[in-house]
Amino acid sequence: MWQQLTPALRMMIIFTVLTGLVYPGVITGLAQLIFSRQANGSLVSRNARIVGSELLGQSFTKPEYFHGRPSAAGDINENDASASGGSNLGPTSQKLIDRVRASVADIRKSNPDATGALPGDSVTAWGSGLVPHISPATAELLVARVARARAASPDAIRQFVQQHTERRDFGVLGEPRVNVLALNLALDERLPVKH
Repeated sequence: MWQQLTPALRMMIIFTVLTGLVYPGVITGLAQLIFSRQANGSLVSRNARIVGSELLGQSFTKPEYFHGRPSAAGDINENDASASGGSNLGPTSQKLIDRVRASVADIRKSNPDATGALPGDSVTAWGSGLVPHISPATAELLVARVARARAASPDAIRQFVQQHTERRDFGVLGEPRVNVLALNLALDERLPVKH
């Protein structure tokens, strides 16, 4: 019996070391060497303080900020990374219908200038629930509120949106999008709120 178990145990130990220690160590080392910023979470800092990540949606609720997409990770307006994951609610789910209706009511309340149909990404969560982007159409929907809160013209705010609109990757992949954190930080830096 030991004649069969000994080689099996040796192989298990060898492959555990190779696939559990050596391979992850090499990949981590290469990632740190070649893509250090991305491997460490694409963190954004201001005044030597980390304020977020370019890759994760953050919760902005003040009127002077652009708000991100509703999140399935945590409460409707929270982006709780520890609860990352989609809701898995189907189109006939009453819970999903109620969540979307609540999002619509919230947008209409905080953005009274928003009339007509709302962009889908302004009222629905997506993927992990931690999406860092909104569509340019959703950003346009929020311009009037942000301009009012910052005592600025809507055209000035639109310029910020245009400057922070990312184009399709390689000209064909994905959709144009606006990184909410980058846009809000730029607004704070160049057009701070006057109290």
